[in-house]
Amino acid sequence: MRPDELEGAVRETLSHRVAVARPLSADPAGQAIRRANRIRRRRTAGGLALAAVATVLVSTGMAQLGDGSGGQGPPIVVIGDPNPSGRPIPSATAPAPAPSPGTSVDVLAGGALIGANGGRLELPGVGRAEAAHLLPGDAGWLVVGAPTTAGRSLWVAQRDGLVQVLLAGAGRIVVAPDARQVAWRDGTGLLVAGVVGTQLIGPVRTPVPAEAEPVRFVGDSVLVRLDPARGGHALWRPGAGEVTASADRSTLNVYGVLPDGRLVGQFPGGEPGRTCLAVLDPKRDLKRVGTGCGPELTPDGAGGVSADGRWLLVNGRVGKDARSLLVDLRRLGPDMTAVPAGPPVTGAVAWTDSTATYVDGDGELVRVDVARVRSGKPADPTPVPGAKPGDQPVLVTGS
Repeated sequence: MRPDELEGAVRETLSHRVAVARPLSADPAGQAIRRANRIRRRRTAGGLALAAVATVLVSTGMAQLGDGSGGQGPPIVVIGDPNPSGRPIPSATAPAPAPSPGTSVDVLAGGALIGANGGRLELPGVGRAEAAHLLPGDAGWLVVGAPTTAGRSLWVAQRDGLVQVLLAGAGRIVVAPDARQVAWRDGTGLLVAGVVGTQLIGPVRTPVPAEAEPVRFVGDSVLVRLDPARGGHALWRPGAGEVTASADRSTLNVYGVLPDGRLVGQFPGGEPGRTCLAVLDPKRDLKRVGTGCGPELTPDGAGGVSADGRWLLVNGRVGKDARSLLVDLRRLGPDMTAVPAGPPVTGAVAWTDSTATYVDGDGELVRVDVARVRSGKPADPTPVPGAKPGDQPVLVTGS
């Protein structure tokens, strides 16, 4: 073999050996790639699981609140709706009602808010209501649905017409005067929670007797009616233990709170069917610290106390006629008197200075001016502007 042929053969052999990759005893790059693939697969699996949970929550729009001991149809809480594009577009035949100064005289009728200025805002999904409250900062309204066989619902309605459910399937629901707290009956328990935006937060639960139900907020406490038939009330302070029977075993109804924190209630009089008024001290187990009898009052519990604590508008009778009566609480005593104020009250009473507003049994607005009523001129009902027959208006309260 000539030298040049030998050189060519050696070159060819070396070139073939260089082209063949020799295995390494350690492959850091390969290990890193394989580790990254494993992490990616785990993250993908976790993401799919979270996505499945989120899909379930969003599709229902609700999560259960409480311990589930409420039996069938326990209350539910909306936890959010991240896709506003899927909501119905609200329709308004006029600008959304603006809040009235002081206590509102707007009404909710037929699933629409009718403002004192005549504006009408449709609230999709909200049907008959039992109560409506203005939210702090004019952010919207809390609406308590009328009772049904499935229980009551609590809705939060925003000023753009979007509506969400906060509770469903609950017993009696009461809202604090400033609409920052809500209390409700759920099965064998009583719950209270804070309202923040479109959520209920920090729920606290306590067991209550079978017939007990929340009536109203007294500061941060909840007034509980122990037995609607036989009467009796107790104050529950969330976080301070269970509801216990108090010294008050006979008060039938509580109409409101005086500026000093005492309550105005109704209790049975000495004669069958007769009822009287009492001032109750919440710091002394609702002990009566003042009473007054005289006018014939009905036991339906409808009525309201003025902000200055002087006047009580309450249902009663004048002869055989059912009327709302105006009582001067400064003259509470054995010679207490009352003057006819207008047709009987249904639902909430909203006081602004010396004027009380409410809805009567025919669904019309009644505005009671104290001076006119005391001069012998009872108030006459007027139709709710924009309300339709059968709408069953509910007064919006709050400030």
